[in-house]
Amino acid sequence: MRADVFREEYLDYMIFRENKRPLFTELFGPLIGLKEEWQAQGAAPEELDLSAFRYRCPEIAYLPVNAGWLSARPAEVLQETDEYIIGRDQYGRCVKLCKGTATLPLPLDYPVRNMADWLQVKHQYEFSEIRLPKDWVRIADEYLARGHVLTLSIPGGFDEPRQLMGEEALCMAYYEQPELIHDMLDTMGDMVVRVIKRISPVVPIDNIFVHEDMAGKSGSLVGPRQVSEFMTPYYRKVWQHARVVGARLFSLDSDGDINGVIPALLDAGINVVYPMEPAANMDIVVVRRKYGTRLAFIGGIDKHVLRRSKEEILVELEYKIPPMIASGGCMFGLDHRIPNGTPLENYRFYIQKVWEMMDREAARRIETA
Repeated sequence: MRADVFREEYLDYMIFRENKRPLFTELFGPLIGLKEEWQAQGAAPEELDLSAFRYRCPEIAYLPVNAGWLSARPAEVLQETDEYIIGRDQYGRCVKLCKGTATLPLPLDYPVRNMADWLQVKHQYEFSEIRLPKDWVRIADEYLARGHVLTLSIPGGFDEPRQLMGEEALCMAYYEQPELIHDMLDTMGDMVVRVIKRISPVVPIDNIFVHEDMAGKSGSLVGPRQVSEFMTPYYRKVWQHARVVGARLFSLDSDGDINGVIPALLDAGINVVYPMEPAANMDIVVVRRKYGTRLAFIGGIDKHVLRRSKEEILVELEYKIPPMIASGGCMFGLDHRIPNGTPLENYRFYIQKVWEMMDREAARRIETA
């Protein structure tokens, strides 16, 4: 996918400073099996790798430094069958990947149950010069010269403790072992701040990225109280230092319905959210109406509508594209991977109509300016 939007234009657009030309992307690509479906429908090689389709988006370049789990332990395969792979990951967890249906392995155990376990792995989240490889400056400078958006990926305030404990144990720990979660996030925050202080005199940081995946269709796995008590101090500590050195975006990736915790996330410093799943009640038109320019979006187009009729695709696009182009701060895209069962003809139609509507609405804005 060709990226032809340079960093300053993207940053100005996403903080609502400029609203000249709309943005459009494909966030995650096709689900496993869809390429084979499209191939059977006569897709060209360029359609299978998406290079045949026109988007308008930046290159998000992740700074080549480590602000997460430090260990370089390679993943290993313990057992493999025709149906699955069982292995051990960087955290030392036993994990299972079901072939043909999953892209991420499912942990079967976790390294942390209590404070004693945490103290055994705490060093993995402390600062060390090892976090900055020898060639990180050269790589970052190349990204900057090419106009990429320089992004620092940090541990999720919910997601990283979940990786260490599992969802159920983490949610119980908020009540039964709060000092454990506070120490985890204090440690991670201190380390991230040191990374920021170390790299910011050399290259700019445009975007802080945090992966959370903290919700499902029925709502968030944590409520606003837990966000405020545990995650907000961590987020604020990081954002305070990042913003001082020029960062403009604090982006959170979470599937599911996070409507109930958006106020708490905004209070913590988050200003970009994606992928904004309509099937989980994340309506970008409604959310924009409620929060205005405090929150920018990426995604927001219902991926499931592509498996329906062309008329339904048009309804979805006509509902969302005009108001988002009018207000800016939204890079359109499907709300996750292109689902299996999406006809190739429908995807072609979707791309065509997005551009027709974006061009139409952009022309209207110029006429009325």
